[in-house]
Amino acid sequence: MTISRSFDALIFDMDGTLVDSMPYHEKAWDLMLPEIGVSVDRFEFFTWSAGLTNREIFPRLLGRAVSADELEHLADRKEALYRESYRDVMTPMVGAVDLLTRARSAGVKTALGTAAPPENITLVIDGLELREHFPVIVGGADVKNGKPDPEIFLRCAEAMGIEPARCVVFEDTPAGVEAAYRAGMRCIAITTTLNDAQVRGLPNTSHLLATAPHFAATQVAASLL
Repeated sequence: MTISRSFDALIFDMDGTLVDSMPYHEKAWDLMLPEIGVSVDRFEFFTWSAGLTNREIFPRLLGRAVSADELEHLADRKEALYRESYRDVMTPMVGAVDLLTRARSAGVKTALGTAAPPENITLVIDGLELREHFPVIVGGADVKNGKPDPEIFLRCAEAMGIEPARCVVFEDTPAGVEAAYRAGMRCIAITTTLNDAQVRGLPNTSHLLATAPHFAATQVAASLL
């Protein structure tokens, strides 16, 4: 695959994009929600919560203010459940390492832009030996607002020294696709969370280059040539 020089940087979301980890986040929530006495419509919950930080999710989920101590306890519990279930089964998304390697050879900069907490980033990036591919990492602890706010992606662009319009974002969630739009970046949607029709039905899709099931799909190559 040849990386088009009409783009100078690729920004990767992590959960559901770089790795197909969303089912394990769902499993963690399924275990935790009964513990805190909350019942949700699963599709609606995962639609609005994906891409947000835990400090944004829990107050909305509980319908009240959450103290810093309680938030830390709740977030630690949920993420520990996730890491316990995902640690031994993680694998990069199909074609991800090849694309990262080719981008590096072509002089295209790469960054990780995720709402995940530091411990989850370390689990995936170091556990899969991907750290060398991501000199720039912006996580949920580094920003005030999670997606669909564009802050995460704009910080990635700033750290790389690349104009937002010269960046292509890989995302899987409605909030992530919208964040790329608000950042003024192009986007390729990886369809692990939403199918093609659902992605195309999102409010803002003029920035979409393609939808694809993984990074080795022909749609990705065609969009970056």
